[in-house]
Amino acid sequence: MPVEITWWGHATCTVRDSGVRVLTDPLFARRFAHLRRRRGALPPPEAAQADVVLVSHLHADHLHLPSLARLAPGTRLVVPWGACRAVPGLARLARVRGLAVTELAAGEEVGVREDVRVRAVAARHDGRRLPFGPQRAPALGYVVRGSERTYFAGDTGLFDAMAEEVGPVDVALLPVGGWGPCLGAGHLNPERAARAAALLGPAAAVPVHYGTYWPVGMDAVRPHEFHAPGEEFARWARRLAPEVAVRVPAHGERVRLP
Repeated sequence: MPVEITWWGHATCTVRDSGVRVLTDPLFARRFAHLRRRRGALPPPEAAQADVVLVSHLHADHLHLPSLARLAPGTRLVVPWGACRAVPGLARLARVRGLAVTELAAGEEVGVREDVRVRAVAARHDGRRLPFGPQRAPALGYVVRGSERTYFAGDTGLFDAMAEEVGPVDVALLPVGGWGPCLGAGHLNPERAARAAALLGPAAAVPVHYGTYWPVGMDAVRPHEFHAPGEEFARWARRLAPEVAVRVPAHGERVRLP
């Protein structure tokens, strides 16, 4: 049975495998903080329907409390170990909305259904809630194992042990950009994401985390960093990982993989 991926924008995807809906890093805001959504319609209400929701790290564009508040009561929410202590609002929201929160460390896994499991894997990224203070929860990626093995990287830099720590995968959802004109450490750009694809060797890869949000008032600052990363990743992958089939969906588009 093929895996279906719907990219809603930024790092938000719905992965459908074996009848299970997995939602990643839900961000349904038109505008928050200094960022506004510049491409793609807001995801429809059905985007918040999921059997399990994966949050990769504590940054507000990945752990967005108002978006998590749209989840149905009883939804399983998987977060990094220590997230509820680091973000008290998350624990309060879970109680009010009746969300079933599971905290995982890298290497741990949880069952969604008998034939679908989620394993947390290491990421190389600053996962703090704010850009200062102690590191109270790790940044993670996840591998969803059903009929296929789908890797959602969250935010991560490239690291030598990536293939070993992530393990074999069939589909990779790789971040290729960001929400501003510059990428700091702990991120993948199109070239580094293609190198990650070469290391991991999936049958198919989908670029995410680009071309959705941009700082207010900075439309003219390095606009290619907003528009181009998806297609640039496809070009780099043809050169560095030619065996990987790359799909570049539009916002809200569903693709079947591999």
